[in-house]
Amino acid sequence: MRAVLVALCLIAAGGSASAEMRGHGGPVRALAVAPVGDVAVSGSFDNRAIVWDLGREAAARVLRHHDGAVNAVAFLPEDAIATGGADGRIAFWRLGVADPVRVEAAHEAPVAGLAVSPDGETLASAGWDGAVRLTPLTDGTARVLTGHGGQVNAVAFAPDGTLVSAGYDATLRIWPEGGDPARVIQLPTPLNALAIAPDGTIAAGGADGVVRLLSPAGETLAQIETQPLPIIALALSPDGSRLAAATIRGSVAVIDVAARAVMFTLVGPGLPVWSAAFAPDGETLYTGGGDAVVRAWDARTGEPIGGPILSGAEDPLARFAGSRGAEVFRACAACHTLSEDEGERAGPTLAGIFGRRIGTAEGYDYSPALVAMDIVWTPQTVAALFEQGPTAYTPGSKMPEQRILAAEDRQALVDFLAEVTR
Repeated sequence: MRAVLVALCLIAAGGSASAEMRGHGGPVRALAVAPVGDVAVSGSFDNRAIVWDLGREAAARVLRHHDGAVNAVAFLPEDAIATGGADGRIAFWRLGVADPVRVEAAHEAPVAGLAVSPDGETLASAGWDGAVRLTPLTDGTARVLTGHGGQVNAVAFAPDGTLVSAGYDATLRIWPEGGDPARVIQLPTPLNALAIAPDGTIAAGGADGVVRLLSPAGETLAQIETQPLPIIALALSPDGSRLAAATIRGSVAVIDVAARAVMFTLVGPGLPVWSAAFAPDGETLYTGGGDAVVRAWDARTGEPIGGPILSGAEDPLARFAGSRGAEVFRACAACHTLSEDEGERAGPTLAGIFGRRIGTAEGYDYSPALVAMDIVWTPQTVAALFEQGPTAYTPGSKMPEQRILAAEDRQALVDFLAEVTR
Protein backbone atom coordinates (compact mmCIF):
# COMPACT_ATOMS: atom_id res chain seq x y z
CA MET A 1 0.00 0.00 0.00
CA ARG A 2 1.53 3.27 -1.10
CA ALA A 3 -0.80 6.26 -0.99
CA VAL A 4 -0.28 8.98 -3.54
CA LEU A 5 0.73 12.29 -1.98
CA VAL A 6 -1.56 15.09 -3.06
CA ALA A 7 -0.72 18.77 -3.44
CA LEU A 8 1.60 20.05 -0.72
CA CYS A 9 0.20 23.48 -0.03
CA LEU A 10 -1.71 25.53 2.46
CA ILE A 11 -4.62 27.61 1.24
CA ALA A 12 -4.05 31.14 2.48
CA ALA A 13 -7.07 33.09 3.69
CA GLY A 14 -6.75 36.83 3.91
CA GLY A 15 -3.11 36.68 5.01
CA SER A 16 -3.84 34.58 8.10
CA ALA A 17 -3.33 30.89 8.72
CA SER A 18 -5.53 28.62 6.66
CA ALA A 19 -8.30 26.61 8.24
CA GLU A 20 -7.10 23.49 6.44
CA MET A 21 -3.69 22.03 5.56
CA ARG A 22 -3.80 19.35 2.90
CA GLY A 23 -1.00 17.09 1.80
CA HIS A 24 -1.34 13.70 3.46
CA GLY A 25 -2.80 10.67 1.73
CA GLY A 26 -4.32 9.15 4.87
CA PRO A 27 -5.54 9.99 8.37
CA VAL A 28 -3.25 12.34 10.31
CA ARG A 29 -2.15 10.25 13.27
CA ALA A 30 0.32 12.62 14.98
CA LEU A 31 1.04 16.34 15.33
CA ALA A 32 3.66 18.51 16.99
CA VAL A 33 4.49 22.22 16.84
CA ALA A 34 8.06 23.42 17.39
CA PRO A 35 8.72 25.49 20.53
CA VAL A 36 9.41 28.57 18.39
CA GLY A 37 6.03 28.11 16.71
CA ASP A 38 6.98 28.56 13.06
CA VAL A 39 7.28 24.88 12.16
CA ALA A 40 4.97 21.91 12.64
CA VAL A 41 5.30 18.23 11.80
CA SER A 42 2.52 15.74 11.14
CA GLY A 43 2.57 11.97 10.80
CA SER A 44 0.04 9.94 8.84
CA PHE A 45 -1.35 6.51 8.07
CA ASP A 46 0.14 7.13 4.58
CA ASN A 47 3.57 6.16 6.03
CA ARG A 48 4.88 9.72 5.75
CA ALA A 49 5.58 12.76 7.88
CA ILE A 50 5.25 16.32 6.59
CA VAL A 51 7.20 19.29 7.93
CA TRP A 52 5.08 22.43 7.62
CA ASP A 53 6.52 25.95 7.43
CA LEU A 54 3.74 27.83 9.23
CA GLY A 55 5.25 31.23 8.45
CA ARG A 56 5.13 30.68 4.68
CA GLU A 57 2.00 28.56 4.93
CA ALA A 58 3.61 25.77 2.91
CA ALA A 59 4.80 22.22 3.28
CA ALA A 60 8.58 22.40 3.55
CA ARG A 61 9.48 18.72 3.24
CA VAL A 62 7.99 15.24 3.12
CA LEU A 63 9.82 12.69 5.29
CA ARG A 64 9.78 9.15 3.87
CA HIS A 65 11.27 6.24 5.74
CA HIS A 66 8.75 4.17 7.67
CA ASP A 67 7.26 0.94 6.38
CA GLY A 68 3.92 1.61 8.06
CA ALA A 69 1.88 4.43 9.54
CA VAL A 70 3.71 7.28 11.29
CA ASN A 71 1.97 7.15 14.66
CA ALA A 72 4.08 9.61 16.68
CA VAL A 73 6.20 12.72 16.11
CA ALA A 74 8.25 14.93 18.42
CA PHE A 75 10.55 17.94 18.16
CA LEU A 76 14.01 17.43 19.64
CA PRO A 77 16.73 19.93 20.60
CA GLU A 78 18.86 21.53 17.89
CA ASP A 79 16.32 21.54 15.06
CA ALA A 80 15.75 17.80 15.12
CA ILE A 81 12.61 15.67 14.76
CA ALA A 82 11.77 12.12 15.80
CA THR A 83 9.13 9.98 14.09
CA GLY A 84 7.78 6.67 15.36
CA GLY A 85 6.14 4.16 13.07
CA ALA A 86 3.99 1.08 12.89
CA ASP A 87 7.17 -0.71 11.79
CA GLY A 88 8.50 -0.40 15.35
CA ARG A 89 11.26 1.99 14.28
CA ILE A 90 12.14 5.49 15.46
CA ALA A 91 13.76 7.74 12.86
CA PHE A 92 15.71 10.87 13.77
CA TRP A 93 15.79 13.77 11.31
CA ARG A 94 17.45 17.18 10.91
CA LEU A 95 15.34 19.99 9.53
CA GLY A 96 16.22 20.51 5.88
CA VAL A 97 17.76 17.03 5.45
CA ALA A 98 15.94 14.50 3.29
CA ASP A 99 17.01 11.27 4.99
CA PRO A 100 17.06 10.28 8.66
CA VAL A 101 20.38 10.76 10.41
CA ARG A 102 19.72 7.83 12.73
CA VAL A 103 17.24 4.97 12.94
CA GLU A 104 16.49 2.79 15.97
CA ALA A 105 14.70 -0.56 15.83
CA ALA A 106 12.97 0.37 19.07
CA HIS A 107 9.96 -1.93 19.47
CA GLU A 108 8.74 -5.31 18.28
CA ALA A 109 5.34 -3.78 17.47
CA PRO A 110 4.08 -0.32 16.41
CA VAL A 111 5.37 2.77 18.16
CA ALA A 112 2.33 4.63 19.52
CA GLY A 113 3.79 7.66 21.30
CA LEU A 114 6.93 9.73 21.81
CA ALA A 115 8.00 12.20 24.51
CA VAL A 116 11.20 14.18 25.11
CA SER A 117 12.61 14.57 28.63
CA PRO A 118 12.75 18.12 30.06
CA ASP A 119 16.56 18.14 29.85
CA GLY A 120 16.41 17.16 26.18
CA GLU A 121 18.64 14.13 26.67
CA THR A 122 16.17 11.23 26.43
CA LEU A 123 13.38 10.16 24.12
CA ALA A 124 10.67 7.93 25.61
CA SER A 125 8.59 5.75 23.31
CA ALA A 126 5.39 3.78 23.89
CA GLY A 127 5.07 0.49 22.06
CA TRP A 128 2.29 -1.93 21.34
CA ASP A 129 4.71 -4.65 22.40
CA GLY A 130 3.87 -3.63 25.99
CA ALA A 131 7.19 -1.84 26.53
CA VAL A 132 8.34 1.70 27.24
CA ARG A 133 11.78 2.48 25.81
CA LEU A 134 14.15 5.23 26.92
CA THR A 135 16.50 6.14 24.07
CA PRO A 136 19.46 8.47 24.78
CA LEU A 137 19.66 11.34 22.32
CA THR A 138 23.44 11.53 22.66
CA ASP A 139 25.61 8.76 24.10
CA GLY A 140 24.35 5.90 26.20
CA THR A 141 22.44 2.65 26.17
CA ALA A 142 18.68 2.42 25.74
CA ARG A 143 16.60 1.09 28.63
CA VAL A 144 13.38 -0.87 28.30
CA LEU A 145 10.70 -0.64 30.99
CA THR A 146 8.17 -3.45 31.20
CA GLY A 147 5.10 -4.13 33.29
CA HIS A 148 2.10 -3.05 31.24
CA GLY A 149 -0.26 -5.91 30.51
CA GLY A 150 -0.82 -4.99 26.88
CA GLN A 151 -0.07 -2.26 24.39
CA VAL A 152 1.28 1.05 25.70
CA ASN A 153 -0.49 3.92 23.97
CA ALA A 154 1.13 7.06 25.40
CA VAL A 155 4.10 8.42 27.34
CA ALA A 156 4.80 11.85 28.84
CA PHE A 157 7.42 13.47 31.07
CA ALA A 158 6.59 15.55 34.13
CA PRO A 159 8.54 18.79 34.62
CA ASP A 160 10.80 17.08 37.18
CA GLY A 161 11.74 14.33 34.72
CA THR A 162 9.38 11.67 36.04
CA LEU A 163 8.04 9.48 33.24
CA VAL A 164 4.37 8.48 33.00
CA SER A 165 2.91 5.85 30.67
CA ALA A 166 -0.67 4.87 29.84
CA GLY A 167 -1.91 1.63 28.37
CA TYR A 168 -4.72 -0.46 27.04
CA ASP A 169 -4.54 -2.41 30.32
CA ALA A 170 -6.27 0.58 31.97
CA THR A 171 -3.21 1.42 34.06
CA LEU A 172 -1.27 4.63 34.46
CA ARG A 173 2.33 3.95 35.49
CA ILE A 174 4.59 6.51 37.13
CA TRP A 175 8.24 5.58 36.69
CA PRO A 176 10.70 7.12 39.15
CA GLU A 177 13.65 8.84 37.52
CA GLY A 178 16.53 6.44 37.12
CA GLY A 179 14.71 3.20 37.83
CA ASP A 180 11.67 1.06 38.33
CA PRO A 181 9.35 -0.46 39.52
CA ALA A 182 6.64 1.96 38.66
CA ARG A 183 3.78 3.17 40.79
CA VAL A 184 0.68 1.62 39.20
CA ILE A 185 -2.66 3.46 39.17
CA GLN A 186 -5.56 1.30 38.04
CA LEU A 187 -8.28 3.21 36.19
CA PRO A 188 -11.68 1.92 35.02
CA THR A 189 -11.11 2.16 31.26
CA PRO A 190 -8.43 1.46 28.66
CA LEU A 191 -6.23 4.55 28.22
CA ASN A 192 -5.37 6.04 24.84
CA ALA A 193 -3.89 9.48 25.54
CA LEU A 194 -1.79 11.32 28.09
CA ALA A 195 -0.57 14.87 28.82
CA ILE A 196 1.18 16.51 31.78
CA ALA A 197 0.80 20.16 32.80
CA PRO A 198 3.63 22.47 33.94
CA ASP A 199 2.52 21.98 37.57
CA GLY A 200 2.77 18.19 37.19
CA THR A 201 -0.96 17.51 36.90
CA ILE A 202 -1.53 14.39 34.80
CA ALA A 203 -4.38 14.23 32.26
CA ALA A 204 -5.45 10.83 30.94
CA GLY A 205 -8.08 10.10 28.29
CA GLY A 206 -9.64 6.75 27.63
CA ALA A 207 -12.30 4.66 26.02
CA ASP A 208 -15.16 5.91 28.20
CA GLY A 209 -14.95 9.55 27.03
CA VAL A 210 -13.84 10.83 30.44
CA VAL A 211 -10.75 12.98 31.02
CA ARG A 212 -9.19 12.19 34.40
CA LEU A 213 -6.93 14.68 36.11
CA LEU A 214 -4.49 13.21 38.60
CA SER A 215 -1.89 14.64 40.96
CA PRO A 216 1.81 13.98 40.28
CA ALA A 217 1.52 11.12 42.80
CA GLY A 218 -1.45 9.62 40.95
CA GLU A 219 -4.39 10.65 43.16
CA THR A 220 -7.54 11.47 41.18
CA LEU A 221 -8.35 15.18 41.29
CA ALA A 222 -11.24 15.40 38.85
CA GLN A 223 -13.20 13.50 36.21
CA ILE A 224 -14.48 15.55 33.30
CA GLU A 225 -17.04 14.02 30.94
CA THR A 226 -16.71 15.02 27.29
CA GLN A 227 -18.87 12.74 25.13
CA PRO A 228 -19.57 9.01 25.55
CA LEU A 229 -17.00 8.25 22.86
CA PRO A 230 -13.40 7.04 23.07
CA ILE A 231 -10.85 9.82 23.56
CA ILE A 232 -7.94 9.17 21.21
CA ALA A 233 -5.81 12.33 21.59
CA LEU A 234 -5.03 14.93 24.27
CA ALA A 235 -3.15 18.22 24.00
CA LEU A 236 -2.36 20.77 26.72
CA SER A 237 -1.75 24.43 26.08
CA PRO A 238 1.82 25.40 27.06
CA ASP A 239 0.64 27.17 30.22
CA GLY A 240 -1.51 24.19 31.21
CA SER A 241 -4.73 26.22 31.36
CA ARG A 242 -6.58 24.48 28.52
CA LEU A 243 -6.81 20.87 27.49
CA ALA A 244 -8.07 19.58 24.14
CA ALA A 245 -9.64 16.09 24.14
CA ALA A 246 -10.32 14.58 20.71
CA THR A 247 -12.68 11.67 20.05
CA ILE A 248 -13.21 8.88 17.58
CA ARG A 249 -16.23 10.71 16.09
CA GLY A 250 -14.40 13.98 15.39
CA SER A 251 -15.52 16.23 18.24
CA VAL A 252 -12.83 18.00 20.27
CA ALA A 253 -13.71 19.23 23.75
CA VAL A 254 -11.63 22.20 24.94
CA ILE A 255 -11.47 22.08 28.73
CA ASP A 256 -10.75 24.84 31.24
CA VAL A 257 -8.37 22.92 33.51
CA ALA A 258 -8.78 25.19 36.56
CA ALA A 259 -12.58 25.16 36.32
CA ARG A 260 -12.65 21.40 35.55
CA ALA A 261 -15.24 22.08 32.85
CA VAL A 262 -15.68 21.94 29.07
CA MET A 263 -15.48 25.45 27.60
CA PHE A 264 -16.68 24.54 24.11
CA THR A 265 -16.54 21.72 21.59
CA LEU A 266 -14.98 21.99 18.15
CA VAL A 267 -17.17 20.54 15.42
CA GLY A 268 -15.51 19.14 12.30
CA PRO A 269 -16.66 16.79 9.53
CA GLY A 270 -17.49 13.90 11.89
CA LEU A 271 -14.44 11.72 11.21
CA PRO A 272 -11.95 10.64 13.91
CA VAL A 273 -9.56 13.30 15.21
CA TRP A 274 -6.38 11.34 15.83
CA SER A 275 -4.04 14.14 16.94
CA ALA A 276 -3.92 17.63 18.40
CA ALA A 277 -1.27 20.21 19.32
CA PHE A 278 -1.29 23.80 20.59
CA ALA A 279 0.88 26.58 19.20
CA PRO A 280 3.44 27.89 21.74
CA ASP A 281 1.32 30.96 22.48
CA GLY A 282 -1.70 28.76 23.25
CA GLU A 283 -3.95 30.76 20.95
CA THR A 284 -4.07 28.31 18.04
CA LEU A 285 -4.99 24.63 18.22
CA TYR A 286 -4.13 22.25 15.39
CA THR A 287 -6.00 18.97 14.89
CA GLY A 288 -5.31 16.07 12.56
CA GLY A 289 -8.26 14.14 11.19
CA GLY A 290 -9.39 10.94 9.59
CA ASP A 291 -9.94 12.86 6.35
CA ALA A 292 -6.16 13.45 5.98
CA VAL A 293 -6.49 17.16 6.82
CA VAL A 294 -4.75 19.28 9.49
CA ARG A 295 -7.00 22.07 10.74
CA ALA A 296 -6.23 25.28 12.63
CA TRP A 297 -8.65 26.59 15.25
CA ASP A 298 -8.83 29.70 17.41
CA ALA A 299 -8.29 28.13 20.83
CA ARG A 300 -10.02 31.07 22.54
CA THR A 301 -13.29 30.88 20.61
CA GLY A 302 -13.38 27.45 18.98
CA GLU A 303 -13.81 28.95 15.51
CA PRO A 304 -11.85 27.56 12.53
CA ILE A 305 -9.11 29.95 11.44
CA GLY A 306 -9.28 31.35 7.94
CA GLY A 307 -12.87 30.42 7.13
CA PRO A 308 -15.45 27.68 7.53
CA ILE A 309 -14.67 23.98 7.38
CA LEU A 310 -14.83 22.83 3.78
CA SER A 311 -17.55 20.34 2.99
CA GLY A 312 -15.41 18.02 0.88
CA ALA A 313 -15.06 15.39 3.62
CA GLU A 314 -18.34 13.52 3.93
CA ASP A 315 -19.20 11.00 6.58
CA PRO A 316 -18.70 7.69 4.72
CA LEU A 317 -21.35 6.03 6.89
CA ALA A 318 -24.04 8.72 6.58
CA ARG A 319 -26.06 6.57 4.18
CA PHE A 320 -26.34 3.86 6.84
CA ALA A 321 -27.98 6.10 9.44
CA GLY A 322 -29.93 4.04 11.95
CA SER A 323 -27.91 0.87 11.45
CA ARG A 324 -26.43 -0.48 14.67
CA GLY A 325 -23.87 -2.43 12.66
CA ALA A 326 -22.73 0.74 10.92
CA GLU A 327 -22.26 2.48 14.26
CA VAL A 328 -20.15 -0.43 15.53
CA PHE A 329 -18.15 -0.32 12.29
CA ARG A 330 -17.50 3.41 12.68
CA ALA A 331 -14.37 2.77 14.77
CA CYS A 332 -13.06 0.63 11.87
CA ALA A 333 -13.84 3.20 9.15
CA ALA A 334 -10.65 5.17 9.77
CA CYS A 335 -8.60 2.23 8.48
CA HIS A 336 -10.92 0.22 6.20
CA THR A 337 -13.21 0.96 3.28
CA LEU A 338 -16.22 -1.14 2.31
CA SER A 339 -15.90 -1.19 -1.48
CA GLU A 340 -13.14 -1.57 -4.05
CA ASP A 341 -14.02 1.84 -5.50
CA GLU A 342 -12.94 3.49 -2.25
CA GLY A 343 -9.55 1.75 -2.28
CA GLU A 344 -7.33 1.30 0.77
CA ARG A 345 -6.66 3.36 3.86
CA ALA A 346 -4.29 2.26 6.60
CA GLY A 347 -5.78 -1.23 6.25
CA PRO A 348 -7.02 -3.21 3.26
CA THR A 349 -10.48 -2.73 1.81
CA LEU A 350 -13.10 -5.07 3.24
CA ALA A 351 -14.83 -5.52 -0.12
CA GLY A 352 -15.43 -9.23 -0.58
CA ILE A 353 -14.02 -10.09 2.82
CA PHE A 354 -16.19 -13.12 3.54
CA GLY A 355 -14.66 -16.21 1.99
CA ARG A 356 -11.26 -14.52 1.59
CA ARG A 357 -8.18 -15.97 3.24
CA ILE A 358 -6.42 -13.65 5.66
CA GLY A 359 -3.54 -11.66 4.20
CA THR A 360 -4.57 -12.04 0.56
CA ALA A 361 -6.33 -8.80 -0.45
CA GLU A 362 -4.65 -7.77 -3.70
CA GLY A 363 -2.17 -4.89 -3.51
CA TYR A 364 -1.98 -4.58 0.28
CA ASP A 365 1.37 -4.96 2.08
CA TYR A 366 0.53 -7.36 4.93
CA SER A 367 2.80 -8.24 7.82
CA PRO A 368 4.49 -11.65 7.37
CA ALA A 369 2.70 -12.94 10.46
CA LEU A 370 -0.72 -12.47 8.83
CA VAL A 371 0.32 -13.96 5.52
CA ALA A 372 1.39 -17.14 7.35
CA MET A 373 -1.93 -17.59 9.16
CA ASP A 374 -4.52 -20.16 8.13
CA ILE A 375 -7.71 -18.15 8.66
CA VAL A 376 -10.58 -17.62 6.24
CA TRP A 377 -12.79 -14.64 7.01
CA THR A 378 -16.34 -15.70 7.80
CA PRO A 379 -18.96 -14.14 10.10
CA GLN A 380 -17.68 -16.53 12.77
CA THR A 381 -13.99 -15.66 12.43
CA VAL A 382 -14.66 -11.92 12.25
CA ALA A 383 -16.74 -12.19 15.43
CA ALA A 384 -13.95 -14.17 17.08
CA LEU A 385 -11.42 -11.50 16.09
CA PHE A 386 -13.33 -8.84 18.01
CA GLU A 387 -14.28 -11.10 20.88
CA GLN A 388 -10.65 -12.06 21.58
CA GLY A 389 -8.94 -8.95 20.18
CA PRO A 390 -6.32 -8.76 17.39
CA THR A 391 -3.39 -9.31 19.76
CA ALA A 392 -4.72 -12.73 20.78
CA TYR A 393 -6.46 -13.79 17.57
CA THR A 394 -3.99 -12.48 14.96
CA PRO A 395 -0.65 -11.98 16.78
CA GLY A 396 1.79 -9.91 14.76
CA SER A 397 -0.95 -7.86 13.12
CA LYS A 398 -0.59 -4.10 12.66
CA MET A 399 -4.26 -3.72 13.59
CA PRO A 400 -4.95 -1.57 16.69
CA GLU A 401 -6.07 -3.55 19.70
CA GLN A 402 -9.83 -3.37 20.15
CA ARG A 403 -12.51 -5.73 21.34
CA ILE A 404 -16.29 -5.72 21.04
CA LEU A 405 -17.49 -7.17 24.30
CA ALA A 406 -21.23 -7.31 23.65
CA ALA A 407 -22.30 -10.34 21.60
CA GLU A 408 -25.19 -8.40 20.06
CA ASP A 409 -22.77 -5.72 18.81
CA ARG A 410 -20.48 -8.32 17.26
CA GLN A 411 -23.49 -9.85 15.52
CA ALA A 412 -24.64 -6.43 14.30
CA LEU A 413 -21.17 -5.81 12.86
CA VAL A 414 -20.92 -9.09 10.93
CA ASP A 415 -24.50 -8.71 9.63
CA PHE A 416 -23.61 -5.22 8.41
CA LEU A 417 -20.43 -6.41 6.71
CA ALA A 418 -22.27 -9.32 5.07
CA GLU A 419 -24.73 -6.84 3.58
CA VAL A 420 -22.39 -4.10 2.35
CA THR A 421 -19.16 -5.86 1.30
CA ARG A 422 -20.58 -8.34 -1.25
